Amino acid sequence: MIGLKPNKGKLLIAEPSLTGDVSFNRSVVLLAEHNGEGSVGFILNKPLNYSMNELVSEIDVPFPVFNGGPVEQDNLYFIHKVPELIPESVEISDGIYWGGNFDITVTLVNSGQIDQGDIRFFLGYSGWASLQLDKELHSKSWIVVTNKYESNIIEKPSQTFWREKMRELGGQYLLWSNAPENPSLN
Repeated sequence: MIGLKPNKGKLLIAEPSLTGDVSFNRSVVLLAEHNGEGSVGFILNKPLNYSMNELVSEIDVPFPVFNGGPVEQDNLYFIHKVPELIPESVEISDGIYWGGNFDITVTLVNSGQIDQGDIRFFLGYSGWASLQLDKELHSKSWIVVTNKYESNIIEKPSQTFWREKMRELGGQYLLWSNAPENPSLN
């Protein structure tokens, strides 16, 4: 499981030692793109204190919004599992899609044809320049794992996700599954 190469659809799990980075501390990131030009992903387990109806006046539904990463935090992004409803979507992998026609998405959300189990919204994204992610992997900032949840990852509760991944990794990571977020405050 440990030692996989980064690819679209894989998960990046922040190493417990990645404590000084506010954006990525205890993060689980879904890689939406990884190629020679760089990488793009979305943090799955950092909900914000906003809902979609507070950010987008056309949306009537209080879907949660997540911190997707430190890049372009004034822009809204989304992943979903309903490409048959949202045209212009780009497949990430295993039934997970990125983006698509936003106007149609708003209509579908408001009419109840898309629910929270189908879509997740993000402010910003996580981005790495060419070879930057490879350097971070080499310095052991991240662990690459397979997304065993496939499209159901959208429904995965965010509060305990990182801890669950630590338990799954076992060994030296097991201790971190119950450690406080900031051990110095202990």
